[in-house]
Order: sequence, then structure tokens, then C-alpha cells
Amino acid sequence: MQPKEFLMIPGPTPVPDTVLETIARDPLGHRTKEFSKVLMEVTTSLKQLAECEGDLLTLTSSGTGAMEAAIANTVSPGDKVLSCVCGVFGERWVKIAQAFGASVDKLTAEPGEQISVDALRDRLQQDKDKSIKVVTMTHNETSTGVLNDLAQLALAVREHGALCVVDAVTSYGAVPIAFTNWGVDVMVAGSQKALMLPPGLAVVMMSDRAWDAQSRSKSPKFYFDLAKYRKSLSEETTPFTPNVSYVVGLKASLDMLKQEGYRAVYARHDRMKRALRAGVTGMGLKLFVKDEAAASPTITSILPPSSISVDNLRRSMKERFNIRIADGQDALKGKIFRIGHMGYVFERDILMTLAALEASLTELGYKCPAGIGVGSALAVLSLTAQPT
Repeated sequence: MQPKEFLMIPGPTPVPDTVLETIARDPLGHRTKEFSKVLMEVTTSLKQLAECEGDLLTLTSSGTGAMEAAIANTVSPGDKVLSCVCGVFGERWVKIAQAFGASVDKLTAEPGEQISVDALRDRLQQDKDKSIKVVTMTHNETSTGVLNDLAQLALAVREHGALCVVDAVTSYGAVPIAFTNWGVDVMVAGSQKALMLPPGLAVVMMSDRAWDAQSRSKSPKFYFDLAKYRKSLSEETTPFTPNVSYVVGLKASLDMLKQEGYRAVYARHDRMKRALRAGVTGMGLKLFVKDEAAASPTITSILPPSSISVDNLRRSMKERFNIRIADGQDALKGKIFRIGHMGYVFERDILMTLAALEASLTELGYKCPAGIGVGSALAVLSLTAQPT
């Protein structure tokens, strides 16, 4: 008998049974008072989670759809966009902006390193005529496992006057975010990460400055015209047929996060990060992100032993233990493997994964003291016990 497959990847992430059961019920009519009530409750909770005082809109799309909506509603053809790139998803902003006719410059960081706040500030100070209209960035770069200093990056953008447009797909719900206080203008997220749903819903947050840009944007848009969503939300509905079942499921997942407590959720993700990093280094493996302060609380990238291929390691984890871990992406494919720990994941799952990883490495010829990974992780967890 095969055990249930367990996803320790950057997404989709495990979904709680309570949420799955909620999604499986007969859908509500999307023009009913019952659905309007759920939609407004979800909107309020999502805003609380991001400390957002602006508008928050829910779309039936992937996170990339929300990224496209962010560009289509703030950028006009010919506008100058500066994209902060430290991995694959930073590059995605570049591609989307170019698809809408923007002139895009890049500020890059080496893979495994954060976007430099000083470098961004210097680059923006060089823009004397304020030609840069939008700065895009990724809060948590899933392809490398880097968490950028969003508060300071957003401050640098605000000092310049451009719009700050942020991908928070793999940070929202797992790390503290203060959308309004940090001066972020547009932020996007997806349902299949720390929000503990299957893929299919996206979130877009908009500041007043973003709405000013939206009113002037000349980019073509219909389904992703956020003004339509804003108008409909004022009437407690949506402009098009939403994924009703997922919105209801999202209420269930948000209720779970509230019950745990947002601070406790953030602390849990931090504990898992530190325990996993301790476990893999205890086994003698090297972490791709060396700076602890830059390490993502939701995804950890690891260099395999020189004698073991990522493909063989992933295959062993899947065939022996039915645990999926992720390969690297693009230039990092085959060079790193990534372990996700976001959303409905707990310390138990980190220990399970470390034990399976050690067994797979041993099977493939790598030598390390038996139990060293789990032991190293437990040492961290004993020092960072969950508050009662």
C-alpha cells in the first residue's frame, strides 16, 4: 500500500482536510446574499493579514494572473519600469511588463542574495527626471529561497515617487507584512501557498496611488480591469463568475490562521526554517542562501553532494517515502534542490522530511552520522518551542 503523497515543494502546498471538505460542498450562487457575506468576510480577513488599509480584490486566476493585472492596471505602453531581479519570479515581472509595452531596466542580485537596498536607492537617485514610473520586486524569491527586505525596499521606492509593485505570493500569510505602513502600492498573492488552498484564486491589493495610476493606464484589459472589481466589491459582489467554492474554502483557511494567531503562524514558519537549515547543515550539506537573515521562512534551497544528482535524490524521496521535493529552476536546475515549508506544514513534517532525506542520501552513497539531521533540527526546536 502506497502512503499518501506529501508535498514539501514551493507549491501547491498541503491543504487541510477542513478546507477540502468545505470546497467539496455544493457551491453557493455567486449572486446570493450568502455568497456576498462570505466574500466580504474573506476580504476583511485578507486585509487584516496584510495590514492593508487600501482595497483588496480577489480574482479567479493564478498568482501570475494577478501579476499581469498589476501591470495592466498601472503601466502604459512606453512607461519605464525598474524590475528588481534575484531569481525566476523577479524575471517574470520583466516579461509581463515587456508584454505590455513597458521599457524595462533591471536591478539584479546574484542568485542566493537579497536585492540591495542601497543599490536600489542609488539607482533611483540617478533617475533625476523621475522617468521610472513603477518598481517591481519579489518579496520572497521562491527559485532561490531568498526573503528580501520589503520594508526598506518599499521605503526607497517611496522616496523616489514611483509605484512599488510587489509579488508576495510565497510570503503572504507566512511572514509579517504591513502593506500600508510600508508604503507598498500594489501587492499580489496566490491561494496555493501559505493560504492553504489549491491553486485557483489570486489577491491584489491597491493603494490610493495605485488607483490614480490605474485611472491613467492605457494598457488593454478586460477580465483584469481592476476598476470593475472595485466597483463590484462596493456592491458586495464580483464582476464575473468567481470560483465560489474556493472563496468559501478560503474563509475556512483564514479562520484556521486566525485561530492559531498570526504571530504564532509567523513564528511557526521561522522555527521550521531554522530547524530545516540546522538539519541539512548537520548532515554536512551546504545551504544555497548563506545569510540567515536573508533565508526564506517558506522555502529552503540546498546544494546536493557532488556525487549525487538532484534527479536521483528527488526520485529516491518520491519512490521510497512518497515525499516530493523540488528541483532548481532555469539556470539552477539540477544544481540545487528545494524544500518547501509553508502553509499547512509543521515541525513534525520537517523532522519527517529530514529523516527521509538522510535515508535517501545514505542509499545513494552519501555518508553522515545516523540521525544527525533530525537531532540537529530537534536542538533548534527545543530552543524555540512554540509559545503556550
